[in-house]
Amino acid sequence: MSKKIIIVGLILVTQSMLLFYSCTKDTTVVIDNTPAVTKTVSFAKDLQPILTKSCAISGCHNGAIAPDLTAANAYTTLMGGNFINKAAPESSVVYLWLTGKEAISMPAGSANNPSNINGLMLAWIKQGAKNN
Repeated sequence: MSKKIIIVGLILVTQSMLLFYSCTKDTTVVIDNTPAVTKTVSFAKDLQPILTKSCAISGCHNGAIAPDLTAANAYTTLMGGNFINKAAPESSVVYLWLTGKEAISMPAGSANNPSNINGLMLAWIKQGAKNN
């Protein structure tokens, strides 16, 4: 019976070690209902596809309502329109809108947070809001 316990213990330790070495971490703790993103966030690869799909749609942020979040204009509009505050990322207007602290939570009518846009946006601003 003690042999079975030892074998099971070794299997569990081995599986844990394999799991430990095979995973990556994109998020850590949840702060104020926003998971903290720990990977480098690319505006073009991570944020713009979400903005295009969820925000830059007809009648919304496709030029009809500021900021213009279309692929051609999103970065310039966000940076030039005082929507981003690199000194105090949590005070950025775009982040306040996304989290519902400024008005209704964006994207409007969305029951959930598409692809963790809140965490991605906050991480991107904290990482310098680069046009990457």
